[in-house]
Amino acid sequence: MKRFVVGESRSQSTLLPELLDDYVNEDNPVRVIDVFVDELDMRELGFTGVDPQATGRPAYHPAMLLKLYVYGYLNRTQSSRRLERESHRNVEVMWLTGRLMPDFKTIADFRKDNGKAIQNVCREFVVLCRKLKLLTESMVAIDGSKFKAVNARDKNFTQAKMKRRMDDIDKSIDEYMRQLDTADRQEERIRQADTGRLKDKIAKLKDEMKRLKKLNAEMLKQPDKQISLTDPDARSMKTRGIGIVGYNVQTAVDVKNHLIVEHEVTNNGSDRGQLSSMAKKARQSMGSDKLEIVADRGYYKSIEIKACDDVGIITYLPEAITSQGRKAGRFTKQDFRYLPDTNEYLCPSGERLQWHFTTNENGMDLHCYWSFAACSVCSVKQQCTTSPQPRRIKRWEHENILEAMKLRLKLKGDAMRIRRQTVEHPFGTIKAWMGATHFLTRTIDRVSTEMSMHVLAYNLKRVINMMGVRGLVQAIRA
Repeated sequence: MKRFVVGESRSQSTLLPELLDDYVNEDNPVRVIDVFVDELDMRELGFTGVDPQATGRPAYHPAMLLKLYVYGYLNRTQSSRRLERESHRNVEVMWLTGRLMPDFKTIADFRKDNGKAIQNVCREFVVLCRKLKLLTESMVAIDGSKFKAVNARDKNFTQAKMKRRMDDIDKSIDEYMRQLDTADRQEERIRQADTGRLKDKIAKLKDEMKRLKKLNAEMLKQPDKQISLTDPDARSMKTRGIGIVGYNVQTAVDVKNHLIVEHEVTNNGSDRGQLSSMAKKARQSMGSDKLEIVADRGYYKSIEIKACDDVGIITYLPEAITSQGRKAGRFTKQDFRYLPDTNEYLCPSGERLQWHFTTNENGMDLHCYWSFAACSVCSVKQQCTTSPQPRRIKRWEHENILEAMKLRLKLKGDAMRIRRQTVEHPFGTIKAWMGATHFLTRTIDRVSTEMSMHVLAYNLKRVINMMGVRGLVQAIRA
């Protein structure tokens, strides 16, 4: 072993042991975790176990367990069993916890019993970012992404899935019955072997059919006619044309420093209907009276856009064109121009459509416009409608809000580019940290807690990259 760097002998004792602090340099992120958690008011945030019991075995302080979890999520070690192992062998964890080594059950119970408090910690870090002037921009990007739950697709049932499964079982039973008839025509030895095997398969299929009928009855009692056996709150959702069983996570991300200012876990697979609630929460987290939000067309819903406008939140999102006429080469509503002075619509052939009456659909008052005289003799009517009746245009009573948003979007040509480069990166980063399984816990409350830990870890790492460990530690202590 000459001319090589030689390590110390494992059997060599030392008179004065080295300080544990010597193994953790000043630029180690664990120092940020230690200072940040120490500055929190654990009682005010809602953590249990802050006040020790007068009798019994002494408990671990919740601040120590919180430090352990923040470290785990920051280093892609979310499992309580893996965190237990790290406390025995990882020098950084030993430094952070003071060489305490809680078992995995204690670690897991801390996350389970302090869900709301952990979510409050995530919000506290956003408040800290606001105090550090890291959320100075008045614009956020809102988006949702599907995350896998601890529930296999075979353990989730919708009405369509249930029908397919029952039909498949019926077909299999019919096929085995035909094979039984065939077996009856075979010689005795072969007939006995085949008959016993086929009868066992038919009996198992009939038992499975009984089980599915019970599940079907329970499924029909659910509001969304869907049931998951492993995680009861998980739902079947489509993402990029692929069905998964999981949750829809909504985030609002600051466009300047790409920090997640607000998030929410839902089991509603659609983003429609989420815009105004996320926008209001984001504005509260930003601490700003004025806020601009940018989102994709999956959030386009007239009532939601108006709800944002009513509270002074400026929206940027493209219109969702659902008309089938464009695919067939026919004119859509976008080809008709509204004339506010006369309350009429100008059609593509230059004719005017007059107002006739107002109707209410889905809680929205819609004004209806058409022209009998012009449509009956129009040379391009086939490009407008296939109906023998005149083409009708419906206008929402608050359509001017949508038109103003369309104009803003045209004037701000880079809005969609800003949205894409702002909100897609956090989702990709967090999913890479999670791994293939995504969530480890079950039910929406515990999943929300887990997501808050991921968001806290993401924001923490991003601020460390911007300010450095020493700079952030000084800022927290200031």
